[in-house]
Amino acid sequence: MKILTAEEMGAADKRSVEMGVPVWTLMLNAGAAVARFSLRQFAGDGLVVAVCGKGNNGGDGMVAAVKMAEAGRTVRVALLGRGEELKDAVERAFYLARICKAADGTAAVDVCEIADDAALGEALEGAELVIDAVVGTGFKPPLRGLAVSARDLIAKSDAVVVAVDLPSGWDADSTTIRAERAFRADAVVTFAAPKLAHVFGQLTQRGAFGPVVVAPIGTPVKAIASRSGLHWAGAAKAIMEKPRAMDANKGSFGHVLIVGGSFGKAGAPAMASLAALRAGAGLVTAAVPREIVPTVAVVAPELMVQAIEGLESGFENLLKGMTVVGIGPGMGQEGETQEFVLEFVRRVRLPMVIDADGLNAFAGKTELLKQAAQGRTMVLTPHPGEMARLLGMTVKEVEADRVGLARKFAMEHGVTLVLKGWRTLVAHPDGSVAVNTTGNPSMAKGGSGDILTGIVAAMLAQYKDSVAEAVEAAVFLHGLAGDFACRAQDEHTVLATDTLGHLREAFRARITDADGLMWICGLAGEHT
Repeated sequence: MKILTAEEMGAADKRSVEMGVPVWTLMLNAGAAVARFSLRQFAGDGLVVAVCGKGNNGGDGMVAAVKMAEAGRTVRVALLGRGEELKDAVERAFYLARICKAADGTAAVDVCEIADDAALGEALEGAELVIDAVVGTGFKPPLRGLAVSARDLIAKSDAVVVAVDLPSGWDADSTTIRAERAFRADAVVTFAAPKLAHVFGQLTQRGAFGPVVVAPIGTPVKAIASRSGLHWAGAAKAIMEKPRAMDANKGSFGHVLIVGGSFGKAGAPAMASLAALRAGAGLVTAAVPREIVPTVAVVAPELMVQAIEGLESGFENLLKGMTVVGIGPGMGQEGETQEFVLEFVRRVRLPMVIDADGLNAFAGKTELLKQAAQGRTMVLTPHPGEMARLLGMTVKEVEADRVGLARKFAMEHGVTLVLKGWRTLVAHPDGSVAVNTTGNPSMAKGGSGDILTGIVAAMLAQYKDSVAEAVEAAVFLHGLAGDFACRAQDEHTVLATDTLGHLREAFRARITDADGLMWICGLAGEHT
């Protein structure tokens, strides 16, 4: 799913009209989607107030109000302005709200034209649910006039807030985590495609799990075009939502080799290996130093373990039958470890995932990575500190332009780069970049990177002909499992291995729900 700028979304709307989809149809579908989501996600019988601006976003909110009234909710529309100021489809939506009748013939929607703060306060009084439809994607901050008053009044209320398209006041092109002067929101329903703010910002106030969903509203696929090369990583999960073949066997799903470990760091390769098993690889072997073999071997009876003592100790025999190699977890940097890694990566031509100390061996030597990556699949999974060491720069410099740096590195070195952090990026050799929107602060624990290495390796082993989708799906699944783990526990108590206990929920979750809404953020099925 492409990620759009505000300008690109506006162009998509114009092309939709040119392709025969009227603005009124888009507005009807958008409002209906907001209503369906709100009725299902925030069930109740209290007052619903749709606070509407004079643009198309306000029209979407008015249609949502009508649909919720038709479903039996008590609904009020608070128009920030006068009805006579409205034009085209928005005027039509306002008329629809005014003529909406209840079964007994009385008005089903209480329509208020707001001229001042006092009237706005009265309109919002007693609201259980607020539909924020003041301004959307086309808006450029700051908010002014009654919109500021509405923002401040809603901030003080206990009402649940569902934002139409974006929390009003948030710049659709912003890539910052927060926007201090925007409306608060508990959920966001946007349309056709996510914009930059939907994937980079924390739009909701409910921690990691506030829903941000994309609703299809009839925009033709051909109308949606993006020049940024950015797309949403979660869409790749579709590759593993098909049932496995009934006649499959363990050989059908690949054999993963995890190379890592050192004295005192047996847990890293053990976790990576266990993650590969849990993520669906048919077979997994951990190749670790002899002194930690007993420790790693007990992690799971299904895990095979092999002692390694160097490149010249029959290592080629170990590689026979392997599908994917993951190298780096827990290796350390002592002795001849770095030389071992450099030579191993050069000589072994299997698809490879390099993490942790496997990456540190290439600090200042990225030209060697470029040479080794030619004609093969190579995935690097650095956190910002490891990326900084690779390139000889500071973490601050890495974080200053994450997308640009990741894209440039992946293209120049011919690798798939997974740059971890807030909104992990998956940059591909062709210049495309996927943005991941799962994960939460509970995953800021030692071992999370090792778990990810194992999941990536397992997905590559199973979907070797779909490298980009396999890596994106792995990153998405890892974060989603972390979200389920955090919901079950607390963000302070989750361990890296706890995410593995919730992988089954991540695999079973569907990115598109029964209403056709695609969940960019939040856990589908969670109700308030």
